[in-house]
Amino acid sequence: MKKRIVFTGGAGKAGRHVVAYLVERGYDVLNVDLVPLNCAGVNTLIADIADSGEMFNALSSHFGFDGFETGNGPAPIDAVVHFAAVPRVLIKPDNETFRVNTMGTYNVIEAAVKLGIKKIIIASSETTYGVCFAEGDKDFHHFPLEEDYDIDPMDSYGLSKLVNEKTARAFAMRTGADIYALRIGNVIEPHEYDRFSGFLADPMSRKRNAWSYIDARDLGQIVDLAIRKDGLGFQVFNAVNDTITATMPTQEFLAKYCPGVPIRRELDEYEAPLSNRKAREVLGFREEHDWRKYVSLN
Repeated sequence: MKKRIVFTGGAGKAGRHVVAYLVERGYDVLNVDLVPLNCAGVNTLIADIADSGEMFNALSSHFGFDGFETGNGPAPIDAVVHFAAVPRVLIKPDNETFRVNTMGTYNVIEAAVKLGIKKIIIASSETTYGVCFAEGDKDFHHFPLEEDYDIDPMDSYGLSKLVNEKTARAFAMRTGADIYALRIGNVIEPHEYDRFSGFLADPMSRKRNAWSYIDARDLGQIVDLAIRKDGLGFQVFNAVNDTITATMPTQEFLAKYCPGVPIRRELDEYEAPLSNRKAREVLGFREEHDWRKYVSLN
């Protein structure tokens, strides 16, 4: 039987690729969003994550008209993937960004666990590492950026994601649910690899993203692996691709462009400074879309 997944924010930049990936792999998906998603076989339930009642309803709903045929009410949900959010700063006022993102995540997780759903994946962010939306030129504390880093964002979006991780941890401890937070890097869609020549020509333009990224399709793989991996309780995973967005080996690059920042362990030759080592070792992630496959280095 197909696993039934409720996916919030499936119409967004990252979400639409991840939903398509999950559908291709046999999941039955309901998109919960403020706008429809154009994906064959996926219904969109228009609902607001900032409304607790709507989230309880969304997570106890039929996925489509065929659900009425059983006469048994909505079937159980196997997992919730929560991507819906105000996706960055400077879209809504800071207080509204913080409110929607923190209360929305609280509402989704609360509804899920109280309805008996034991697997929840939430979208955290690279912005928690504190440099992406920092005021001025802020240095990272050290490299690589791994999940035990002292995350210290100063902006409303990154702060909301930090709070969401704490919310997820609290609910996981309280209920025994598996709740995994994915610190998602700068999402690159398949048509966006033409941007990389500019990245390579101006290396410091990628500092705020820690010279890292995630291909939207590889993000689909990480979500799939997280759904399938049970029993970890609360966990954080960097959701990024393997390699640095530069042609120079990583340690040489960091010595040149971040000379005062400590390096805490030896890095693989082209390992991304925002490291996915935990996702590779624990979830079994294997990158399929290295930027070098799509970008000419001549």
